[in-house]
Amino acid sequence: MSTIQIRADKLYEICHNVPKVELHCHLFGTIRKDTFLYFNERAGKPFTDEEILAFYIRGEKPVGVLKAFRTLDAKLIKYPKDLYRLTYEYLEDAHTHNILYTEISWNPTGTALKSGISFKDAQKAIVDAIDDAEKKIGIQGRLICAVDRADTGEKAVEMVDWMLENPDPHTIGIGIDYRETDRGPELFHDAYVKAKRHGYKLTAHAGEYESPWQNVDYVVNTLHVDRVDHGYSMLHNPKLVEQLVSEKKVITVVPTNSYYLRNFTPEEWTQKHPIRKMIKLGLRIHPNTDDPTLHDSDSTKDWMMMVSCFGATISDLETFSLNGVDGCWAPEEKKEELRAAITQFFEKYL
Repeated sequence: MSTIQIRADKLYEICHNVPKVELHCHLFGTIRKDTFLYFNERAGKPFTDEEILAFYIRGEKPVGVLKAFRTLDAKLIKYPKDLYRLTYEYLEDAHTHNILYTEISWNPTGTALKSGISFKDAQKAIVDAIDDAEKKIGIQGRLICAVDRADTGEKAVEMVDWMLENPDPHTIGIGIDYRETDRGPELFHDAYVKAKRHGYKLTAHAGEYESPWQNVDYVVNTLHVDRVDHGYSMLHNPKLVEQLVSEKKVITVVPTNSYYLRNFTPEEWTQKHPIRKMIKLGLRIHPNTDDPTLHDSDSTKDWMMMVSCFGATISDLETFSLNGVDGCWAPEEKKEELRAAITQFFEKYL
């Protein structure tokens, strides 16, 4: 089924109902508007309602999500139960878009040092929500502890130490998140080496915001990550693209990436977004929501954008779905279950 042939209602049906995995989603970026407002009210309104609501307004100049994350860490997240609530609500919302398995990124350093909740207590609250959601609604979640790249390499190692001191089978890997500018992955080399040595999986935000392609090269060829988040600037290095195509490395992309909303006109946006070229080059991409509520989006909308904005076909959507399964860190038996569900689903449309 080609892009031209498919009607909007049929595209919605496919993108909503396709069995999905989610690999690139930040816990704080899933916060419901009412929950944000409640936390602010409980804290005595350190921010006006208008300031909170501005985080949810998209457009040509959206408020950066990092400001929302810092606001939550510094002022509004106070108790482990807050993290439980965020996690369970995200899993409820993800389930409504037929996400069957998700790996959620969470920044422990901000929680411990800004919110004042210990790693042990915070992790338990998140894991309890994951367990409850699996029992009650059937979605399976796992946790990625993400380095705050605005902090030091020593803090990143400390984060890994917390993971080692408080092992939990739900916590399966590490990543690096937040603004990449002038904060290359080499700063966190030691944390990655330590995590890998102890059996954790690895991913990293690299190549976002038109940051140097060398960042992608470093995480792939020095840190040896299992997958790459964003990766857009690799397009400036054809040899690196060739390598990633050859190695079949999975790259999690974000259709609603705000850098391109800010820097391209609406007319240019769909033509110049790197995802369009990544599809044509045969890179193993997988679409994700990143920060769904703060991007005013959801998994169904993001998957629809792959077709309506970036020229993918329905056959491509099946490929993206299977890429996500291959790139996830679930046990092989879970992957086989997911592959079977995806293949059976697309038999109706291809």
